[in-house]
Amino acid sequence: MITSPNDFVPARNGALDEQWDVVVIGGGNAALVSALSARDHGARVLLLERAPRVFRGGNSRHTRNIRCVHDYTDAYYTGRYPYDELWTDLGGVGTGPSNEALAALTVRESETVPRWMTDHGVRWQPALTGTLALARTNRFFLGGGKALMNGYYRAAERAGIVILYEASVERLGFTGDACTEIVVRVAQGRRRVRAKAVVCASGGFEANIDWLRRYWGDAALNYHVRGPRYNDGTVLAQLLDAGAERAGEERGFHAIAVDARSPKFDGGIATRLDTIPFGIVVNRDGRRFYDEGEDIWPKRYAIWGRNIAVQPDQIAYSLWDSKVHGLFLPPMYGVSAARSISELASRFDLDPLAVEETVARYNAAVDRGPGGRFTMAERDGLSTVGLDPPKSNWAQRIDRPPFYGVAMRPGITFTYLGVAVTEQSHVRRQDGGVFHNVFAAGEIMSGNILSTGYLAGFGMTIGTVWGRIAGREAARHARG
Repeated sequence: MITSPNDFVPARNGALDEQWDVVVIGGGNAALVSALSARDHGARVLLLERAPRVFRGGNSRHTRNIRCVHDYTDAYYTGRYPYDELWTDLGGVGTGPSNEALAALTVRESETVPRWMTDHGVRWQPALTGTLALARTNRFFLGGGKALMNGYYRAAERAGIVILYEASVERLGFTGDACTEIVVRVAQGRRRVRAKAVVCASGGFEANIDWLRRYWGDAALNYHVRGPRYNDGTVLAQLLDAGAERAGEERGFHAIAVDARSPKFDGGIATRLDTIPFGIVVNRDGRRFYDEGEDIWPKRYAIWGRNIAVQPDQIAYSLWDSKVHGLFLPPMYGVSAARSISELASRFDLDPLAVEETVARYNAAVDRGPGGRFTMAERDGLSTVGLDPPKSNWAQRIDRPPFYGVAMRPGITFTYLGVAVTEQSHVRRQDGGVFHNVFAAGEIMSGNILSTGYLAGFGMTIGTVWGRIAGREAARHARG
């Protein structure tokens, strides 16, 4: 907390003494796209990245692909993905879009995103084994998210965008409906930064466990955070305290199943588990609690973080047999294996009798179900009969040893509660107006689009579409 003017010290970096056209707060995909877009429209841009250079890029470091409308096939897409299909897919996850007009704008604008990214140095690669279910709908970055971010940072430096690392924004100062100063902590102390326009692209609050506890209670203590510690919601809190209108569900987040042995923070995509559709999932009591085969994995993988979050002790166990072992990306920390179900249950300190009963009931329901060919390329209709919850697809008996398992925790990627925005990405105020020189892009405004569900690659779509809008509109505002 700032207690006196003496807290502010002279800067050794002249960038903090100047007035900038546009200051972008954040260092991930949405921030870099905003900065590049503002620069493309003639603005002098300063980007403030809270992380050290080696950890720059936020959650975007851990991404692989982006989901966009396209009406063609090329070396990176295996087929068409028209507007109506993406819109239907988005409406089919969770409770559908939060704001249909802004969601429709996001889907529509996604069509021009790959070309813009290519023009700004992004390179592409075809989908690899293990990601082929996304080969038609999603476009993959060559080298993944870290390479994507490094490419954007190089493009920003070539464009003359000034980037400060370990620059933590502590306070936004407002006069009326304008942000008149940004208080930044750098190595030398606190500094005031002036800007004609500000783009807030600093992520959500998923790394702020105390904030999560407001909505989830002590269960949040067992959550893992897939991205960096830096996404603690400081800028979001400043906007809300200044009277910004809220958007998104308080308990809304994109969370997946991650290996229970993974780091508490910044485990990234390597800790993700793709085992769930291939077998069954049981909770601490050895009981199934959700349909593992509800839909193809890119549409349903993200529900499993929330599913596990509401289970006792926020833990669950994925179990499968040797028939499917090796058909998915292997867990990075290995798996537990046993010659019997009871032995496998004991490895996880589960009740062997309860797990044996669960597997027996599941196998009997598979026997009553329809026959057919097992394929993970699409919904295959192999389902259970008379089982609650059912398994709607990919249901096979678990009966061929050895048997395998892995323990899972909820791994939060980003939160949905954020600030409401206009179609020009202006941050809305609770009184019905807007902060006329404050714009938002990426996770901090994703709650305008997402409710409770998620589509693989769509977070990058939101960040890129709205980063382009925010940067363009901020530059226009700065020009007056």
